[in-house]
Amino acid sequence: MAQPRIREISARIRPLMPGPVFRLVRSLGAALLTPIAFSLRSGHFRSALANKAVSRSGEPLPWYTYPCIDFLRFRDFSDRTVLELGAGQSTLWWAGRAKSVVAIEGDRGWYESLLRLVPGTVGLYFVPQDDAAICVAEVAKRLAALGEPRFDVVVIDGLWRRELVATAARVVAPDGIVICDNAEGYGFHEAFLDKGFERVDFYGYAPGVILPHCTAIYFRAGAFVFDSRIPITVVATER
Repeated sequence: MAQPRIREISARIRPLMPGPVFRLVRSLGAALLTPIAFSLRSGHFRSALANKAVSRSGEPLPWYTYPCIDFLRFRDFSDRTVLELGAGQSTLWWAGRAKSVVAIEGDRGWYESLLRLVPGTVGLYFVPQDDAAICVAEVAKRLAALGEPRFDVVVIDGLWRRELVATAARVVAPDGIVICDNAEGYGFHEAFLDKGFERVDFYGYAPGVILPHCTAIYFRAGAFVFDSRIPITVVATER
């Protein structure tokens, strides 16, 4: 682990220099090394080069903020179902964690690329997204064809985002969550005001992105991801 090694190096060099010099060296080291270590460890550096969200080893990541990714990765989704309104790297990430995923995408090229990558637990569907009303109607038709299931996790990260809030609120399970990426925009705040949901915001950087933004989780009382029995874990490892 990097932290024990840093502490070991610090302990060795501390007796070799006066206190003020050591404190200056430590401060400069923290200022310079922390962003580099974060970028390499999180996969931010590799994501920027690849122009897609990946971990440091190249595995798919959602394009959510890192605080939200870290929160989600310590929850158990192995018996949970996911609906993604807007597919992508996150579809592959959820596929490795959830019981099943339904992903609806509006970009034909990206949809066809994902078709070759998703496993059998993922149902990937295309809907036109040129017009908001048509897009929302086509999403409703697809969900109706699937039997109007309820989903433990609904993600709004593409298509017509504000316009799909009502759909997400309707199909999310009572103890489920709705994840909204780029939640500072798209009118999410206003769209959820009368839906009976609480909200937690996860501010921070996202893979390969230069500016911070917000990924929000909307939920009702009893949402399974906020179970207080889940341990608090801090691990500087792969996401």
